[in-house]
Amino acid sequence: MAERNVYDILGVKKTASADEIKRAYRKLARKYHPDVSKASDADEKFREATGAYEILSDPEKRAKYDQFGAAAFGGGGGGAGPTGWPGGMGGMGGQPVDLNDFFGGGGGRGRGRGAPGGGPGGSGFMCMGLDEILEALGGGMGGARRQTRRGSAGPAPKGDNISHHVLLTFLEAVRGTQRSVRLDARDAQSGKVTSQTITVKIPAGVKSGQKIRVRGKGGEGPGGRGDLLIECRIKSHLYFQRDGNDIHVELPIGITEATLGAKVDVPTLDGFSTVTIPAGVASGRRLRLKGKGVAPRGDQDSCGDQYVILKIVPPETLSDQARTCVEELAKQLEADGLSPRAQAPWRVDS
Repeated sequence: MAERNVYDILGVKKTASADEIKRAYRKLARKYHPDVSKASDADEKFREATGAYEILSDPEKRAKYDQFGAAAFGGGGGGAGPTGWPGGMGGMGGQPVDLNDFFGGGGGRGRGRGAPGGGPGGSGFMCMGLDEILEALGGGMGGARRQTRRGSAGPAPKGDNISHHVLLTFLEAVRGTQRSVRLDARDAQSGKVTSQTITVKIPAGVKSGQKIRVRGKGGEGPGGRGDLLIECRIKSHLYFQRDGNDIHVELPIGITEATLGAKVDVPTLDGFSTVTIPAGVASGRRLRLKGKGVAPRGDQDSCGDQYVILKIVPPETLSDQARTCVEELAKQLEADGLSPRAQAPWRVDS
């Protein structure tokens, strides 16, 4: 079979720089290393790429290859293994490459796989783990968890998360605030307790039961500290009620205001606003104040509305003069056919 060009194997041009060659090999190692790839030809492609990099990363070997091709390494004459060049591994006379030698002997781990094309009793194929290869190439995986065919390995566990709660007023939760939190830590060996006070920012719009994560402020562990979880508990308000990002408030109005209409000041999260009560309004009517609700994290685009629920409240006591006026009004309304039950479905004509 025709031998494959080492530049084609790595997918680089013949004029590629050393950095370009290294990046190309790193990409192929990530793709085909047996630690991460389950493809049936992963071993072969990984060895092939490693052989190509072994030549192109060495200026002297690269110069020989550019002049004589694979024949400079005993891989010419069509004598390559079943996959063409490189014969066995990198055209190295059919012998597997020892990556411990390739990368300077740094922490390699043995794996008896046999040379490509060889039987079960072939010579062992020494292979470094993917993390070690990428680290040697200057692009390690940074301790990211990896699943390997030899077992599972991952980062050292972090310490436990610590839970803490803060009690907020209704307006603090709506507007956002800060809280000082004292953290006590006990040294596992000496038993000494140390204290630290940190300031935690509570974002605007938090809800009751919502947790705020403060990274790296939890318990100590082999892989670093865990997190601090701040649970927000919120006091009820005297007259505001929250529904999602909307605010509800009940507004008492008198019978004359409900009958004739009026302009009334109503509390909002930002102070008082004037609302117009339409004439002839019924109790339970809702008036909407757009954009007067909760803005989570200060995001006005997500801000809710305020709903004013009208409640008609008649006076509990009347002076003699006021009672006379109301009685006269009742008689006149009855004469005008304006009884509030005039349109009731249970009305029976007499």
